[in-house]
Amino acid sequence: MADHNWLGGFPETRMRRNRRFAWVRDMLCETRFTASNLIWPIFVIEGNNRRESILSMPGVERLSIDLATQAAERAASLGISAIALFPVTPPEKKSDDGKHATDPDNLICKATRSISKALGSSIGIVCDVALDPYTSHGHDGILVDGYVVNDPTNVILCQQSINQAKAGATILAPSDMMDGRIGEIRKALDSVGHQDVIIMSYAAKYASSFYGPFRAAVGSASNLAGGDKKTYQMDPANSDEAMREVALDLSEGADIVMVKPGMPYLDIIRRIHDTFHVPIAAYQVSGEYAMLKFASEAGAIKERECVLESLLAFRRSGATSVLSYYALQAAEWLRA
Repeated sequence: MADHNWLGGFPETRMRRNRRFAWVRDMLCETRFTASNLIWPIFVIEGNNRRESILSMPGVERLSIDLATQAAERAASLGISAIALFPVTPPEKKSDDGKHATDPDNLICKATRSISKALGSSIGIVCDVALDPYTSHGHDGILVDGYVVNDPTNVILCQQSINQAKAGATILAPSDMMDGRIGEIRKALDSVGHQDVIIMSYAAKYASSFYGPFRAAVGSASNLAGGDKKTYQMDPANSDEAMREVALDLSEGADIVMVKPGMPYLDIIRRIHDTFHVPIAAYQVSGEYAMLKFASEAGAIKERECVLESLLAFRRSGATSVLSYYALQAAEWLRA
């Protein structure tokens, strides 16, 4: 037997023992990610049997309502918990005050009714609550002298929320970052008999540089015209502020809180998890998707392995659900 005295003795604790066989690694796995943890964002366009590719998001398409309904059926069959709808509003229907958001026949409401009729309660329908898809200036609220005004915006957001709830939304996701809007939306929904509609608040939404492909996908980038949303979205440098935002939204009636973007903000997810012990959604945003997709197309990374690892990281940090443009493909990979 070889002389190992030069090692100074053997270690008493050998962590590798628990990694030797696949069965023991599986038995001791601390974090698991399944299709039920996924929410799939879908971009909806007008027309019938229409699909449009998105240059900055290869593999992601804008879909007409009939195709979006079929896509939702596929998602449900794979065990994905919910789909999140984002409308591509035609320019002629946009206005300074974004009032088309309250039209019961707008794209998101028609898509919601179609999917709800086809699938019933077999999949959740998340509707975005914000005015940026409907405003001619691309901001999430009403603009006065170059500044997004808070309280008048909340009035429209409440009307938009009721509109979407009546169409069949099961989750409303206010992404606007106006102060007090969660409480106002909750009261508005309850007052018209929609007490059971879930509010998934974008509680910690940062003024991030990772949103570019999304804004191009919904057609708001050109409306924003190089402007930013730093007067209402959070400073990426701030962590304690996120705790205050989350505490406020929970006190106002949020059922789920969201962190956006995702991967660069895993520390925020973990802080929320450890502090509040509530359901947390993370958004693997368009810029994150694009980086993974383009890197894989260049042969720099293995797409399947890196995507699933990134999704697992969200769960490990404390997220209970993840919005991801990879949701459908990830669900298929998990099933394979």
